[in-house]
Amino acid sequence: MKRIEDLLGIEKPIFQGGMANIATHQLASAVSNAGGLGTIGSGGWDVEKVRYEIRETKKLTDKPFAVNIMLMSPHAEAISDMVIEEGVKILTTGAGNPGIYMEKWKKAGIKVIPVVPSVALAKRMQRSGADALIVEGTEAGGHIGELTTFTLVPQVFDAVEIPIIAAGGIADHRGFDAAICLGASGVQIGTVLLASEECPIHINYKNEVVKAKDTSTVVTGRGTGAPVRVIKNKMSRKYLEMTKHGDVSLEEIELLTLGSLRRAVFDGDMDTGSIMAGQSAGLVKKICTVQEILNAIYDESKYAKGLL
Repeated sequence: MKRIEDLLGIEKPIFQGGMANIATHQLASAVSNAGGLGTIGSGGWDVEKVRYEIRETKKLTDKPFAVNIMLMSPHAEAISDMVIEEGVKILTTGAGNPGIYMEKWKKAGIKVIPVVPSVALAKRMQRSGADALIVEGTEAGGHIGELTTFTLVPQVFDAVEIPIIAAGGIADHRGFDAAICLGASGVQIGTVLLASEECPIHINYKNEVVKAKDTSTVVTGRGTGAPVRVIKNKMSRKYLEMTKHGDVSLEEIELLTLGSLRRAVFDGDMDTGSIMAGQSAGLVKKICTVQEILNAIYDESKYAKGLL
């Protein structure tokens, strides 16, 4: 099996998660320049905003980077064509099956790497022509599945023949090495990058991640079929209280959560904002540069030292 570094032309087998409203050109270019795979997150953006982010990223780095396409987005089809026009070489996908776009992407020479939360979807994506898979466990922040990274990664490894990237709960060299031992060819990180100097979120958000402990996150939305992991705050507690007995309407939930991620990211509202972060937040102790974060994960790993 080809190394993911060779497949994508990157120095370190570390992907940056395509976090909606957060994974901008500033963060993506910093990760790529640090040797990883930076990713532009298109969630919540229209096609021209994503095009702008791609062009700005190219101004800041000549290294490979990816675009993440949220397939449930109303702009997904337009973005699927635009990335070909802009010469994007690597795509990650989430929230759906990219099968209907795969033929045109492959014809354009694009490497396609879907995010999968189960063995069944991993097999389906391999049959569709995926070049690799991001296998994400429930420890991750934001929208999640049910299985843990520790149990899911080896099961997917046994089921497919393409490289897999472990995601969810990884924030240091120990998690990186553990993922490699489970069969992963690399890792995807998100939560630890929230506390980077280059991450374009409000300082209040960064500080909440740094202050987080092992039990600081909670999952909302399980009853609605859209589970989301966030750092506990007034909004998450109200959400869980409202949905405890199952007699709340979707309209009431939407009223509570509408615009909540933007309130956290841009306004620094830590009471009514959605502070999406994974369980690895408890491992994040300070704000660092992206280069420092990637060096700490990769350079200190046994994998990098040739001991795995």
